[in-house]
Amino acid sequence: MSPTSGKPATPFLSKLRRYAAGAALALTATTGLAATWPERPVTILMGFPAGSGVDVIARGIQGPLEKELGVPVIIDYRSGAGGNLASSAVARAAADGYTLLLGTAATHGINPAIYKELPFDVEADFTPIAPLVDVSNVLTINPDVIDVNTVEEFITEVKANPDKYYFASTGIGTGTQLAFEEFNAKAGLKMVHVPYKGGPEALQSVVKGETCCIFNQVQTVLGQYQAGTVRLLGVSTAERVEVVKDVPAIAETAIPGFDSFIWFGLFGPAGMDEDLVERINQVVAKALQQPDVADRFVSTGNTIRLNTPGEFRQIVHDNRKKWAQVVQAAGLTPQ
Repeated sequence: MSPTSGKPATPFLSKLRRYAAGAALALTATTGLAATWPERPVTILMGFPAGSGVDVIARGIQGPLEKELGVPVIIDYRSGAGGNLASSAVARAAADGYTLLLGTAATHGINPAIYKELPFDVEADFTPIAPLVDVSNVLTINPDVIDVNTVEEFITEVKANPDKYYFASTGIGTGTQLAFEEFNAKAGLKMVHVPYKGGPEALQSVVKGETCCIFNQVQTVLGQYQAGTVRLLGVSTAERVEVVKDVPAIAETAIPGFDSFIWFGLFGPAGMDEDLVERINQVVAKALQQPDVADRFVSTGNTIRLNTPGEFRQIVHDNRKKWAQVVQAAGLTPQ
């Protein structure tokens, strides 16, 4: 059943309805800048290339936001430096709601830990506005290289053969490496890391048997999984993911309490008007609760997240601390 349709109402649906009601109240109560925004197109800067996993999220929200706002929403690609180029541009932009950033757990959680110097502070120089979705990573293997069926069997096999198995990532310090480093640390594993230049190359290394496995977003590996070329052992979030609901959560049996995910959300420059921030937050919530939008995100392995700006700010703060600890434990040196 769709998370936004059918009866009886699920907790997710109930929350969506509460946000929709709150959005209606908020949109009628705004004054000043918030009441007149937007009067011209809104630009969302993207720090990653077209066709990337982040771009899928950007394109998924672009149309619904245009429908709600009645003005064009432009996706401006500023890829490079792990998303830092786009982040830097938004940090310097006017705080008027017309230049936003599609930020991620990488840009605002991981990057501060792996880059020695950034031209901005990911907390002080941005206004967290609204989260969009969370994406679970999933332990993905080539069964011809490591023939196991559960996360428990995977852990047992790797422990029995230290240094035998190689895991792939999309690059040093990327979310795919750090997701595996976090898993290895909590499972007590020692594996060889093989970084690739990007997502397609990393996943193909697993399909071809050059490496045994990868921790990657559900939406990224879904096609190979459906084609039968890879096996999924466990998702990284505390709960199962609807589109691959037969795949257990790692926390269910292998590592109790394990909960790791990548989030996406909208940011503005620091100093934005609070009423404007609240208005944009509620517009985003209203767009996300459209049944077709929710269905499209959920069907590709995403979980819609609805939080207030204050709650989102806390998520960013906590996530930054978490990834700093993972980077330190992995022995990575900031560049």
